[in-house]
Amino acid sequence: MVSSSLGQNWIYVNYYFKHLGSDIPAGIVVFFVAVPLCLGIALASGAPLFSGVIAGMVGGILVGLLSGSQLGVSGPAAGLAVIVLTAIQDLGSYEVFLLAVVLAGVIQILLGLLKAGIIGYYFPSSVIKGMLAAIGIIIFLKQIPHAFGYDKDYEGDLDFFQRDGFNTFTELGHMLDFVSPGAMVVAAMSLAILILWERPFIKRIKLFQVIQGPIVAVLMGIVLNLIFSANSELQLASEHKVSLPVSDGFIGFLAQFTFPEFAAVTNTKVWTIAFTMAIVASLETLLCVEATDKLDPLKRNTPTNRELIAQGVGNAVSGLIGGLPVTQVVVRSSANIQSGGLTKVSAIFHGILILSSAIFVPHILNLIPLASLAAILLVVGYKLAKPSLFKEMYSAGRIQFIPFIVTVLGIVFTDLLIGISLGLSVGVFHILYENLRTSYFVRQREEGEHVIIELSEHVTFLNKGAVLSLLEDIDPGHDVRIDASKSVFIDPDVVEIIENFAQSEKHKEDRIEIIGLSPEKSIMRV
Repeated sequence: MVSSSLGQNWIYVNYYFKHLGSDIPAGIVVFFVAVPLCLGIALASGAPLFSGVIAGMVGGILVGLLSGSQLGVSGPAAGLAVIVLTAIQDLGSYEVFLLAVVLAGVIQILLGLLKAGIIGYYFPSSVIKGMLAAIGIIIFLKQIPHAFGYDKDYEGDLDFFQRDGFNTFTELGHMLDFVSPGAMVVAAMSLAILILWERPFIKRIKLFQVIQGPIVAVLMGIVLNLIFSANSELQLASEHKVSLPVSDGFIGFLAQFTFPEFAAVTNTKVWTIAFTMAIVASLETLLCVEATDKLDPLKRNTPTNRELIAQGVGNAVSGLIGGLPVTQVVVRSSANIQSGGLTKVSAIFHGILILSSAIFVPHILNLIPLASLAAILLVVGYKLAKPSLFKEMYSAGRIQFIPFIVTVLGIVFTDLLIGISLGLSVGVFHILYENLRTSYFVRQREEGEHVIIELSEHVTFLNKGAVLSLLEDIDPGHDVRIDASKSVFIDPDVVEIIENFAQSEKHKEDRIEIIGLSPEKSIMRV
């Protein structure tokens, strides 16, 4: 038994070791993308900047180790920013809010143990693809101002209506009053490198298979930033660069951690906020899990209950040491996949890099222009929302395309959860509509003689109206055969409608034949 366990562990170690050549570069790219997102979301949440860094470390290392997702990357999520901002204000202190984060983590662990992760399997494919396309569009549009040097809105902002009074589209006009020539040059050069790295002749060179284009783009951005510092026109202001909090050595790093105020555990507001965060964070995670699995080139499936437990542990630990709540995040996960990541090592490595850089080299990270990172995210956004995806969904037919496009428009013009809700609502409507249409089949109709009706396997109360309408439309003078022999379940209300039809005065002269309709069919068979 022991030797078998050791053998299994060695297989896992060998598997992860085999993909280090892909995972390490991908982890570096995700790290570059994640740092400004962690800081931006902390800023938008009204929390200390370092709280975003903590959440990034915990999401990468701890959740990465516990999760069953091979490509998902966790960290602070923009979808929780408004909830966090309001919660801190309502509770009166950040320390009390941290207690709510810890409790939210415990609730998520319980949800995982209760197998609530099964909810993730009920999101239609069309809605998940719509979510990916919408996030791609939003990422692309939101990064254009950063590429032009307008950095007033925080990195990671995904909402249509922004806090500065503008929206995703009007911001594109407003940014023209704040253009930075230096940022534009950096963004253009970074995009050129990223596009060049996508060319087949570059991909054939072994060195460039290891050194990812985004890493080169970031290094080039740092070099340009240093060169531009001597030119007053091209110089990048501090707001155009990453702004990681700088601590005075390891002791200064530890001093930035904050701890919860456990005395507030009897405060009902704390529990209300904890439940709210647990539910929203779990939904966002399950949505991201479905989306990430769809993007996975190896088509692996993530165990959703294990993911909820991993996220719960992550949130409990993040809250204990002063961090924001974490979820699995589409932007970082997509960047991971598109950078060639193949296993969870890339997510864990990105977390280790966040931890190491926050301790040892924050001043070097603060040389990275946001315009370089904007170029990387522009490419990520385009790949998520390629025109070919829209053509594919349109070709799939109305039942796929309508929920897809409603989800896209809903997310782009509102936010993630509202857009998903709209897409799901339309998807459910289509299911009900198709269900109403397929409750029966009129197999044969000979004018003036016979009407033969075959009922489907499941005829529920939702089919009452359709069955009633069909039977009422049958004129006297027709013999009718209703065949329920293939039905597994027929709702008692539908049985009553059929029996009333057979006994109706209208058809008393007609021959009504009912096959296979028995009382036990009105009881669901398992």
